[in-house]
Amino acid sequence: MAVYNAAFWAIAFFLIGVFFASLNLNFLIIAGIAVFSAILFLFLYFSNSKTKLSFLWLAGLSMVIILGSFYYFYWDSQQIKTINIIFNEKMSFSGVIIDYPERGSQQKLIIELQSPLNGRILSKLKPYPSFDYGDLIRFEGIVEKPFPSDYADYLAKDGIFGIVDFPKTELIAGNKASKIKSNLFKLKEKIVISFQKVLSVQKAAFLAGITLGERAEFSKEFKEKMSKSGTTHLVALSGYNITIIGIAISAFFGWFLSRRWAFWLSITAIIGFVLMTGAEASVVRAAIMGGVALLAKEIGRIYSMRNAVAVAAFLMILFNPKILRFDLGFQLSFLALLGIIYLSPAIQRFFKMKEEKGFLGWRGNFLTTTSAQLAVAPLLIINFHQFSITSLLANVLILEAIPLTMFLGFLIGAASFLFMPMAMVLSWFTGLFLAYELTIIDIFSKFSLSIAEMGVFGAVIYYLTIAAFIFYNNRKISVKNKV
Repeated sequence: MAVYNAAFWAIAFFLIGVFFASLNLNFLIIAGIAVFSAILFLFLYFSNSKTKLSFLWLAGLSMVIILGSFYYFYWDSQQIKTINIIFNEKMSFSGVIIDYPERGSQQKLIIELQSPLNGRILSKLKPYPSFDYGDLIRFEGIVEKPFPSDYADYLAKDGIFGIVDFPKTELIAGNKASKIKSNLFKLKEKIVISFQKVLSVQKAAFLAGITLGERAEFSKEFKEKMSKSGTTHLVALSGYNITIIGIAISAFFGWFLSRRWAFWLSITAIIGFVLMTGAEASVVRAAIMGGVALLAKEIGRIYSMRNAVAVAAFLMILFNPKILRFDLGFQLSFLALLGIIYLSPAIQRFFKMKEEKGFLGWRGNFLTTTSAQLAVAPLLIINFHQFSITSLLANVLILEAIPLTMFLGFLIGAASFLFMPMAMVLSWFTGLFLAYELTIIDIFSKFSLSIAEMGVFGAVIYYLTIAAFIFYNNRKISVKNKV
């Protein structure tokens, strides 16, 4: 087995071990599953007359399942050891805001508790007075354990083990967290404000969503429209942002700096953008993959999309193994990407579509959108009880304009710091694209055909069908190539 294949399968078995552990299975049971898998692959190795060496490799790699589960249990135990939170008692305590505040009808703050307590809690407050990242606040209230268990697991993936709702607050001091992150968050706020200065409220909010993932200004009505039309994912940051930044920075500095300097500046810009936008799973995944692609280009090695996905997942789970099961954003991001990589070519072959992207890229957008949405459909139905069939057409129509809209949005943000009239001119063109996209969302929110229910068993059958479809179409092309 080639080294890159061995690496891929080692990561795959490691992730299986992490997943089994996240189900709270006994470690001995997981070890038994790993040993059984190893024995099965050994049996296939010795029983195959052609003696496929791959089975021998897989037998050894099956033991990596044990390593993955052990890592999960060890990481979880180390995390819990550091927690010192007093629950269900009214008390005074202090803490620092360590993430970008979520604002809207209420504020949601992630707080790092100060000595003598230790750990993270989620605090919900009224909209005013408004607090910022890095503020040191004194609280008076009752910290409770999250409930139900699903919500507790969801928060635990971010290291949050307590909740305090609407406590009394008092600002003690500001700028008590990372200066770098603080400045990046301030830059993000300034860009959002620049959108609001040159565009209408709804257009500015939508542009902030698709460029920076900022949803605070979304009205409840607009959120419902996006949900019904199946376009909510447009404001979940993706690899496009990373690609634009990486390519732009690399090309710009490549004019007067060495390739190596351009590479490191591109990596730095990607990291800065990830931090500025809140480090969501989809952005982190895209950033890691973008970094792998830039690294492959730098060292002259072939860039494998499959291995890049595996490496991105491995690095993220190594940092926080809980996200594999408890972070829906992580799951949606990777499933959508796998759909684009494997399902998109199968659909193209099945319908005998041409290689060209088509007028305004409609064929490429159709394949990308359809494959990604089909890949995540069961998760959307199970978690949100809604998947719009008509969203496939809505997304094809909107995605024709989204890349240029996002690019113009970044230009408006940059122009607002240099020459505001230039930002105004750019906003006229950007406003036309935004009006078109918002109209499509509005129309398809009124004519939505939705699927509301699917159980776990149904999801398993669905994905097995998708896998069979991919395998059948890949097998057909392999047979043709042999002939």
